[in-house]
Amino acid sequence: MEDFPRLRQTVLDCADPRELAEFYRRLLGLHYRPGDEPPAARDWLVLRNPHGGPQLAFQQVDALPAATWPDGPVPQQLHLDMTVSSKADLDAQHERALALGARLLRDRSDDADEPLRVYADPAGHPFCIFVA
Repeated sequence: MEDFPRLRQTVLDCADPRELAEFYRRLLGLHYRPGDEPPAARDWLVLRNPHGGPQLAFQQVDALPAATWPDGPVPQQLHLDMTVSSKADLDAQHERALALGARLLRDRSDDADEPLRVYADPAGHPFCIFVA
C-alpha cells in the first residue's frame, strides 16, 4: 500500500478545451495524450509533460465566469505557478505569453526579491511566471 496518493494532473474548466490546451501546449512545451491530438473534438483533453510529473487537463463547461482577480466579485480560485531562471528569461517568456493570447494582470518584474508577472490565460484563469 502506498503512503500517499500522487498528484496526477490539474484540471482547468473552460468553454473551449482545444483553445486552452493549445495555449498551454505552446507555452509549456507539453504534448497531447495519444488520441487527444487535433483535430479530435473532445470535451476533455490531457497534456502530458515530456519530462514526467503532473499533467494538465481541460474540461469543457457550458459557462465559466472569468476571474476578476485582483479586484471584483469572481475570485481566482486557483492559479498555476511557473518559474524561469533569470530576469532575461522572464522578459522573453512575457513576450511569448502575450503572443500566445495571455493578458497581463500584474507586473512585478522589477521586484528585487522575486521578479514576477501575473497573467490571465485565454479562458481567464490567472497564472504567474516568476524568477525562482
